Amino acid sequence: MATLAEVAKHAGVSPSTVSYVLSGKRSISASTRQRVEQAITELGYHPNAGARALAGKRSHIIALVVPLRTDVYVPIMMEIAIAVTMAARQHGYDVLLITNDEGPDGVRRVAGSGLADGVILMDVELDDERVPVLREQGTHAALIGLPDDPAGLACVDHDFAAAGALCADHLADLGHREVAFIGYAPQVYQRHAGYAERTLAGFGARAEERGLRYLHRPCEGSYDSTAGALARILADRPGTTGFVVQNEGAIGPLLSLLRTTGRTVPEDASVVALCPEPLAEQYAPRLTAVTGPAQELGRQAVELVMCRIEGGCPAEVTLLTPVLTVRESTGPAPTRKRARP
Repeated sequence: MATLAEVAKHAGVSPSTVSYVLSGKRSISASTRQRVEQAITELGYHPNAGARALAGKRSHIIALVVPLRTDVYVPIMMEIAIAVTMAARQHGYDVLLITNDEGPDGVRRVAGSGLADGVILMDVELDDERVPVLREQGTHAALIGLPDDPAGLACVDHDFAAAGALCADHLADLGHREVAFIGYAPQVYQRHAGYAERTLAGFGARAEERGLRYLHRPCEGSYDSTAGALARILADRPGTTGFVVQNEGAIGPLLSLLRTTGRTVPEDASVVALCPEPLAEQYAPRLTAVTGPAQELGRQAVELVMCRIEGGCPAEVTLLTPVLTVRESTGPAPTRKRARP
């Protein structure tokens, strides 16, 4: 990483001039400022906020690394980000948003520059490449998500395995024996997103315990991809009567497609969604859903990172308990007479 002295040499000015350009404390000519800014860009220099502050001072900034992907449900991500921002303000901190497309380099840049006192990671993958950077640099950090190896980390997440198990139990209790799990797009599983893989694992394990035959079909969430997933399910298991959906985009298309195939919900087919409460309430019929408090994830993540900044927080993993709310989209398994061939 370039130093301030290297920037000064590259621009042909003194180190103090570079400092004045960065701080704005003195008037610098436009041509000199332009040379300094060009040198900063060419060398990739990142000012060290800690070095600029007085000894013992903090930046009072938390960096929040948010997902920038087409396969995430944006309303939930924004709800978490807003909760982080509000909780941080209660501690006198501001939040700097960093997009996760920068990967480990983005985390290294923020942590190494001293720009932020702590970092919160979202959209954590099971083998997340950003985690070794946090460990290597000793960054004060909290994770919203759970990697395969959480040793030494402070993590908060929904208990996605328990959420999947709740879905399987509910359908089994209603007498369903042939069930299908419509998940996220294939690339979500390919990058080992923790929320997707843990939910599927929890559902699959409990389904086997309860004697359910189940299929898993990834789905992009569009109408066409949902139609393809449903067609494959019914071709492979025509007696399927229970559906679990962990893809917000696929919920509406699935309900519509079930109707077009002559299946009434819940008389012929039961649907359980893993989605926010407002989304579950907007469909007809209203959806039986497993939910978790998104705002609580953001609030607890801030408490964890603040505790680490203050030096008093050991490594810990907190999993928030999911809740299943029964509505009109699930009912007893149909008799053989009603089941579709």
